[in-house]
Amino acid sequence: MAKVTLYSKNNCMQCKMTKRYLAEHNVDFEEHNINEQPQFIDYLKDRGFQSVPVVEIEGTPAFSGFRPDQLQAVAN
Repeated sequence: MAKVTLYSKNNCMQCKMTKRYLAEHNVDFEEHNINEQPQFIDYLKDRGFQSVPVVEIEGTPAFSGFRPDQLQAVAN
């Protein structure tokens, strides 16, 4: 299965919805919370992202926001 990385922050509804979608579809993912790990803010900005959630799925372009159409690619 492709590696999935989720960049999130506290009190973010789209982040919560993305995490719930991944959990409900039994998708293992690594989460980086930018409130707790601010070193990832520059990483995301360098890639052109202005907001979270940002999802990186190995082998596909990263995207931001709650995007069930994109998440479906890794859902079981």
